[in-house]
Amino acid sequence: MKEVTFIRHNLDKWRGYESTVESSISTPDELADAYIDITSDLAFSQTHYPKSRITLYLNNLASAIHNRIYRNKRERWSRIVTFWTQEMSQIIWDARKELLISFIIFVVASLIGAVSQWLDPDFSRLILGDAYVDMTLQNIEKGTPMAVYDNDSEGYMFFAITTNNIRVSFLAFASGLLTSFFSGFVLLKNGIMFGCFQTFFAQHNLLGESALAIMLHGTIELSALVIAGAAGIAMGNGWLFPGTYGRLYSFRRGAMKGLKIVVGTVPLFCVAGFIESFLTRHTEYSNVFRLTIISASALFIVYYYIVLPYLRNHNHATDSSKD
Repeated sequence: MKEVTFIRHNLDKWRGYESTVESSISTPDELADAYIDITSDLAFSQTHYPKSRITLYLNNLASAIHNRIYRNKRERWSRIVTFWTQEMSQIIWDARKELLISFIIFVVASLIGAVSQWLDPDFSRLILGDAYVDMTLQNIEKGTPMAVYDNDSEGYMFFAITTNNIRVSFLAFASGLLTSFFSGFVLLKNGIMFGCFQTFFAQHNLLGESALAIMLHGTIELSALVIAGAAGIAMGNGWLFPGTYGRLYSFRRGAMKGLKIVVGTVPLFCVAGFIESFLTRHTEYSNVFRLTIISASALFIVYYYIVLPYLRNHNHATDSSKD
């Protein structure tokens, strides 16, 4: 059977199964019948059209029905562990394109902020505000350029910084409700601020000190922001680019994927908030100590969000080919 004929004969049925997954009144028998039927179609498609988009579509639809069947199953506490040790890796791998887009937006925005500040030293006042710039200039004159991190007690700073960072991450995610372009705008804004801020210190011959202080917590914090931006892009793209799915179903899939990603950033922001509140203020710490923390943070981000998802997906693909 030709692929186009196969699709034409079954498309309405598959659309009906999408509605079954979305419906809150679907019975277990309906879901079970749908699952059996869709896995049969999936097996046929994998045999005759293994590299076709319709095979991917059927695989995702089968997974959605399977998840709907078991979503009310009582989970053990070990589910929390498996979420961080296994599920997150697969989610990140599935969202690798969104992560790359988010990273590129942030890097480009940082370059825009850096170039703008270099060409116009007053650009920082537009982005950071006169009060903040004046305060920083006063701190530089006093010989304590990083004193902004020492204005409040550690405990208060930890609470304030962590809650603010989590708020920003969920804002980047929620902006995807208004399409992925709005999540991109949040990344653009924060990237410009970062590039402008670093260049401001470079213009005062303090780039090394500012980089050590800011990246002490910023390695994790900025990475988490990029990841949260990817969550918003994933949700927004589900709405903008439904592909072979219905638009509402595609949006729900994107929203669920994005929500899991952004929830995964919460521990990162807590760690970053702790470092910023309790360690960043201590500029007297040796450069070796600070570089060690920065390097360890970078290695963790690279391993957990890049290497581990790749290895697990590669091993899974290898095992599947052996079968």
